[in-house]
Amino acid sequence: MEDKPRYSRVSDIIDLIIFMLSKLNGVSLNDIQERFGVSRRTAERMRDSILSILPQVDEIQTDERCKRWGFTNYSLNELVSFSNENIAFLENLKPTCDKLSQAELDEILTKVKALKYRHTKMDEAQVELLLQSEGYAVRQSQNYKVDLNVVSVIRQAIKENRKIQAEYKDKVRILEPLGLIYGEKVHLIAREEVKGQDEYNYILHKLKNVEILAEKFDPKGFDLHEFSKKSFGVYFGEIYDVKLKFIPEAAEDVLNYNFHPTQKMKQQADGSVIVTFKASGDKHIMWNLFKWGYAVEILAPKDLKKKYKNYIDEIRKKF
Repeated sequence: MEDKPRYSRVSDIIDLIIFMLSKLNGVSLNDIQERFGVSRRTAERMRDSILSILPQVDEIQTDERCKRWGFTNYSLNELVSFSNENIAFLENLKPTCDKLSQAELDEILTKVKALKYRHTKMDEAQVELLLQSEGYAVRQSQNYKVDLNVVSVIRQAIKENRKIQAEYKDKVRILEPLGLIYGEKVHLIAREEVKGQDEYNYILHKLKNVEILAEKFDPKGFDLHEFSKKSFGVYFGEIYDVKLKFIPEAAEDVLNYNFHPTQKMKQQADGSVIVTFKASGDKHIMWNLFKWGYAVEILAPKDLKKKYKNYIDEIRKKF
């Protein structure tokens, strides 16, 4: 791997300082290599440069096998600031979010603006101009009212591996909360005490009278990201080996589209594209395929293809 030209080194060192400030457990040499695209030897030189000029940086003790370096105090936080463009970008994101995310984004914006006022006066007129000249598509979805206090309680329970008690569908349940997934609705992934060790999906705005309990539970190595890979969206069920074929005219869009974390794509000699992935959630798969119209064909599994045909037939009956 080639090193960067000498003239860029100072900016890289400043960027590395900011990168270190953003990491509570510091950074490893691999982190530096990956972020800056440099060789291991250059990563070592960058680390050594910072160690030689900043006494605030030292080796951080962690449970990992690789060594990490970071800040033992944060007197250099003034290096981090927010531009008018940063603030306008966050403001523009709000229409694309669900109500819960909008409320949380408002809280983040309040803190960001407060930090900006500490460093330099924010130009409200400039931010407003940016908001008028840039934007995102408005999110079309139902609005579900989710209590931020409930979210806070659940997050605390997840962090501390503590059980919660809540009413769900007119029944009091003891749940072991494992993670939150954000989609058109917010979903709590949890185990239910009386149901064993399987994970279930609970729609967050339907949870009532949520209380955190003193009793702890063992998450047993649960990984939300790995769990999410099993589903299409936030719908769970039988896992399908999905195989799709898209016509050549749709190839450019398909090749730049993210269907699922497990997806594999291969363009054929005639220009068509074969897409494969493993996922559950047949309804959500069909809803997403419907927007591709005649450009997509389900090759496998046969069960999903049959369900999709029935789905289209039901729609045709309405017209």
